[in-house]
Amino acid sequence: MTDVLSLNHVAKHFENHQVLRDVTFAIPAGQIVGYIGQNGAGKSTTLKIILGLEQPSDGEITILGQSLHEHRDELMQRIGYVPENADIFEALTANEYLSFIGQLYGLTEADARYKAQQLLTILGNGDSFNKPISSFSKGMRQSVLIIASLLHNPNLLFWDEPLNGLDANTVLIIEEVLGKLRYQGKTIFYSSHILDVVQAVSDQILLLHDGRVAAHGTFADLSNSTDTTLQQLFNDMTGFKEHGEKAQAFIDVLGVS
Repeated sequence: MTDVLSLNHVAKHFENHQVLRDVTFAIPAGQIVGYIGQNGAGKSTTLKIILGLEQPSDGEITILGQSLHEHRDELMQRIGYVPENADIFEALTANEYLSFIGQLYGLTEADARYKAQQLLTILGNGDSFNKPISSFSKGMRQSVLIIASLLHNPNLLFWDEPLNGLDANTVLIIEEVLGKLRYQGKTIFYSSHILDVVQAVSDQILLLHDGRVAAHGTFADLSNSTDTTLQQLFNDMTGFKEHGEKAQAFIDVLGVS
């Protein structure tokens, strides 16, 4: 199976702060990767480096068999990204925004508009296609971001909390879409703090802890018991076992008996 993404001994430091330490992993095509870690573990920095927004202090990144350093602009055309907190041009209509994004990725205006309208309609928001995004609910905005990441039919997707704000029906559609994209050979990095969803959709788990890869493999390979959940595995590997005590301390402060 061909690796669609590989990081080899990637490190990143800012002045005296080491964020990433010898991060090495390889991901084959056609996989959904649950990309998890505590806040500050290095997930966002790793992602920024893969997207070419930051330069590594050391190490090499290869995407689709090509060096990111040497082929950045070409490779970015083959990646889709849904950020957790996106700045979106609210004054634009969904039509204007998605047509613009599609053209950035090389689609014609007509093709981008047609695909965007069809996709938004499938998700139940087609009647809002020519309305300003400022009038959209959080879920509708999230639908726009998901569509924007897919318009150019990328090979590699990075979705950070992609289900935020979506209604239950749209969540079911998107989860089905994930499976069909994987079947087509797409590779999806799926990052979320809702670990039961990550466990359900992922072929592999990639856990970053303190700037290092703490775990990488299938959930079955990483867990010691069929009764273990990803949340329990996450707590064990990050050394966090005080949630019960801290919850009780929280309640004690509130004075709830």
